[in-house]
Amino acid sequence: MEKHKILELGKNTLSLEIKELNSLNDRLGEDFVEAVNLILGCEGKIIFCGVGKSAHIANKLVATFNSTGTPAQFLHAAEAKHGDLGVIRSEDITICISNSGTSMEIQEVVPYLKKYSSRLIAMTSNKNCLLAEQADVILDTKVDKEADPNNLAPTTSTIVQLALGDALAITLLQVKGFKSEDFAKFHPGGALGKNLLWKVEQFVKQIHKPQICLNSHLKEVINSLTSSSHGITVIVDNEKVVGVITDGDLRRVLSKDVDYNKITAKEIMSVHPKTIQKDELASVAFTLFKDNQIGQLVVLDGEKYFGIIDLHVLLENGYK
Repeated sequence: MEKHKILELGKNTLSLEIKELNSLNDRLGEDFVEAVNLILGCEGKIIFCGVGKSAHIANKLVATFNSTGTPAQFLHAAEAKHGDLGVIRSEDITICISNSGTSMEIQEVVPYLKKYSSRLIAMTSNKNCLLAEQADVILDTKVDKEADPNNLAPTTSTIVQLALGDALAITLLQVKGFKSEDFAKFHPGGALGKNLLWKVEQFVKQIHKPQICLNSHLKEVINSLTSSSHGITVIVDNEKVVGVITDGDLRRVLSKDVDYNKITAKEIMSVHPKTIQKDELASVAFTLFKDNQIGQLVVLDGEKYFGIIDLHVLLENGYK
């Protein structure tokens, strides 16, 4: 098949789905508002129920709701009557997703969803089905046709279901005042969690905590820099950081015609080094690295020297 024809088919599919999403957007109304208010008042969790492709959409929406601060759980309609109805509590709200609302599994389980839940929300394109009749709120997911030319494969219908579920989740998120920090609590292991939760101290190895005093001689400076993996040593006076010496500082001194036996750390050090508190977010440290084009930061615990954080450690952990 020719390239332009392949692209035409792909664009036609997207155009049909975009058209149905625009239609959904235009008819969003009071039923949506009522569903949001019901969920806001829910004292339990949200049960998403479905079968077939709608079950896959329900599973995805469970993940979205959970990660945005609305506890949710999936119930497969075909398994419900074989013990899984036990996940429902009287304080829960069930959202049942079914395009036609007429599949055997959905019709058999609807009376139980209605009986065991505090409220039943239907997400369907058929307002004349048993699901719609039993529901407290009906969210209309009607589409003119599927993207499949045979009008069989769930495509535009599942896109509309997914988008409507996302609209619920994100509306709830904003009404609740759910912040990025809250979102990160449920994603501690990913890049988002690192950026929003991880502290500077988690990247500091205190066994590599180079330091010398103001009057340390050049040999002590060299030894401290050599033993450190950071290429920097910190000058501490009365537990406070008063300066730093880097490999570059040392090279500049050694390139001069001076009496090395008389040089002390005080004469070599750079004052007012860039510092950061140990309980600051690592993402803040990364910004300081980029803005100041430096490779290390001195980490403080209040006014006391805590250690060194390196740029390359953050890069290795996915900061960018």
